[in-house]
Amino acid sequence: MKILFTSIGRRVELVQAFKKAAMELNIPLKIIGADILDSAPALYFCDEKELVPRIKDDLYIPRLLSICKNKSISCLIPTIDTDLLLLAKHKERFEEIGTKVLISDVDKVSLCRNKVVTADYFISQGLNSPKAYNSVEKYIDDMGEGAFPAFIKPKDGSSSVNAYKVSDVDNLKFYSEKIDSYVIQKFIDGIEFTIDIFCDYYGHPVFVTPRERLAVRSGEVLKTKINQDDTIISEMLNLIKDFKPCGQITVQCIKDKITNKNYYIEINPRFGGGAPLSIKAGADSAKATLQMLNGEQLFYCEKAAKDGAIYSRYDQSICINEDNN
Repeated sequence: MKILFTSIGRRVELVQAFKKAAMELNIPLKIIGADILDSAPALYFCDEKELVPRIKDDLYIPRLLSICKNKSISCLIPTIDTDLLLLAKHKERFEEIGTKVLISDVDKVSLCRNKVVTADYFISQGLNSPKAYNSVEKYIDDMGEGAFPAFIKPKDGSSSVNAYKVSDVDNLKFYSEKIDSYVIQKFIDGIEFTIDIFCDYYGHPVFVTPRERLAVRSGEVLKTKINQDDTIISEMLNLIKDFKPCGQITVQCIKDKITNKNYYIEINPRFGGGAPLSIKAGADSAKATLQMLNGEQLFYCEKAAKDGAIYSRYDQSICINEDNN
C-alpha cells in the first residue's frame, strides 16, 4: 500500500501515526511525501520524497498524476487548505488511474473556503453560527449597540493569519482596509473546540472527537483536552448527514461561556494539525484509513477517544544535510 501526502511540510506526527497504524495492522505501507522544498521536515520521516511545483502552477496536477501513476499510489491525502479545492476538482482524474483521493465533494470543499458561505451553511443545518458580513457598514447597521467586540479575518484565510479581535468602529475600519477580502462576525467569548471527524468514502461517520483548545500558536493547537461533549457530538452527527465528508474533516466551534450554546465557525475538510492528538487518544483515523483502503467496512465507534486525555505538543529538529558534510 502506498500513500502520497501533498504539501507535507511539518506533518511529522501524521506520518508517524500512519506508520504506527500500518505496523499494528501488519500492512506493508510505503509513505511518499510531496512538497515544494526538500527542506520540509516531514519529508525525512517518509519512505520516499517528491518535489513538486507550487499549487498555483499549471504543472502541479500533472506532476501529481505522474507520481501517482508511476508509483501506483493507493491514496492521496492533502494536508493544507490551498490544496483542497483543486484536488477536489480533479478527483476523478486520480481515481481513473487507481488513486483514491481523501477529499470531499467540490461543492462542500468550496463552501468551506468562503467564511460567509460557511456561516450560512451552518445556519441552514440548524446550527448556531455568528452571522458573517463582508461590509463594515452593513455589520454596524445590523448589529447596532451589540456590534462589539467583533472578529475580522480573510474570507478564505487559514492558520489565523490576519485574524483580529476588535473593540470599536475605528479598529474595525482599520483592519478592513488591511485585509483584501474580509469577513466580520460577532466575537463569541467562550471555550474553543476543534472537532475531529472521520468518515468513510460515502460520508458515514466513524469517529467524532471534540477537543478543547487549551493553547494555540498561529492557529494550530499546542495543548488540547479530549472533551466528549454530547451536544457537540449530536450536532456533528446531524451535520455529517448533509455534508457527507470523505475521510477526515475538522470543525471549529466556540461554546459561549454564558449561554453554553455552541457557535460553529469553520470547517477544514482535511486532517487538521491537531488530528494526531485525537488519533493518540483512541480515535485512530490513520488506522481506519488503512482499513478502508484494504477493503474493510468501517462502523461508527462512539466516543472512541479517551475522555479527559490532555496532550501537549512540542517542536523537534532534524538535520537534513548529513550527506553533504
